[in-house]
This record gives sequence, structure tokens and C-alpha cells, in this order.
Amino acid sequence: MVNIAVFASGRGSNFQTIYHKTVDGYLPAKIAALISDNGSAGAIEFAREQRIPVFVAPPGDFPSPEVFGGELLRILKLQAVEFIVLAGYLKKIPANVVDAFPNRILNIHPALLPSFGGKGMFGMRVHQAVFDAGVKISGVTVHLVNNEYDAGPVVLQRAVDIRDCHSPEEIARKVLAQEHRAFPEALKLLLENEYRVEGRRVIIRKIKHDPH
Repeated sequence: MVNIAVFASGRGSNFQTIYHKTVDGYLPAKIAALISDNGSAGAIEFAREQRIPVFVAPPGDFPSPEVFGGELLRILKLQAVEFIVLAGYLKKIPANVVDAFPNRILNIHPALLPSFGGKGMFGMRVHQAVFDAGVKISGVTVHLVNNEYDAGPVVLQRAVDIRDCHSPEEIARKVLAQEHRAFPEALKLLLENEYRVEGRRVIIRKIKHDPH
């Protein structure tokens, strides 16, 4: 059983999905903390209902990213966290946290990276850009986090046919349905297997025996 921390800035639908997948045994993990930069995030209410420890740490309350990262590391150590999941977390993870959790921070992006990614590209901004570009396929990318926006090694991707979508909102709904499938799948892949990173590739080294 791996202790994970989930970071979320908003309503936390992916957070809720991952929580339920830990409860039903699909994921060999326990959510040891919810960390948010936003004291009014919907994810906080859900976490408290499930008796998950909640920590609110807005980056603006700290004099530098390094000091902010130090506070995050303090929380993570306090909760004995071994793996971090970013579920709609809109702030950049400080470098000292990335360094302390090498290839153990997982993020989800609502498009097929490297397209429609980078600083400022999140949520409906992504779906609007996809819609404006007129592309016929969008999707979901689950990737490890490094010190660049949306540039970490890809763990899993799922394509979504959006030819029948007439608005960014329609794209968002179709993509979100796939997010709720892809995110737990990618997390399970990493938690249950040995893996390494070569360049920007994630190489699964060994699949552990599944008694089921």
C-alpha cells in the first residue's frame, strides 16, 4: 500500500475518481493528504467528508518558490507520502519538490501532448484552443512531472474523437470521461510495476504477478 498525496485546485473530479479506485481496491494506495492552493476548492469538502487530511498552502503566502516547496515537503514528510498525484492542480510544482520526488509525480493534461500544452494551458483554455484549431482528435495525456510545464515523460495517452463536437464544452465533456478512465489506469501501472525513464520515455520493466 503506497501513501499518495493528491494536489487539487478546483472541484476535484479526478481526485474523487482516484479516491474511489483506492477504496474499491483497484489502486494499491491510500490517499494520505489532499493539498490545495485554494481554500475554497470543491475538492476540500469531499476530502473532509472522507476524513482525508487537508492542507491549504497558497504559493503567494511564501516569499519564494523554494520556501513554498519547503512547506510542501514538510507536509509530505509529515504524512509519509511516497507518490504525488496532480488532479487539476494549477500551480507549478517547485523544483525542490520535483527533485525530492523524481519520477514520482503524476499529472493529467486534457489534450494529446505535446500539442496544446505549456504555461497557462489548462482546463477550458485547452479545449478552446483545440476547438479553434479545428482538429478532429483530442485526448488525454498522463505524464510524469519535471521542471517544465507539460514536458515530462508520457505514461499513457488516450485519443478522443471530437468530430461531432460543436463547442469547447462538448469537447471538455468527452475528454473528461476519458480522464476518469486513463488517470487511475496510469497510476496503477506505475504503482504495480517497476519502471524507469529514458529521455522522455517511460519504460515499464516488470509487471508484478496479479493473483486475480
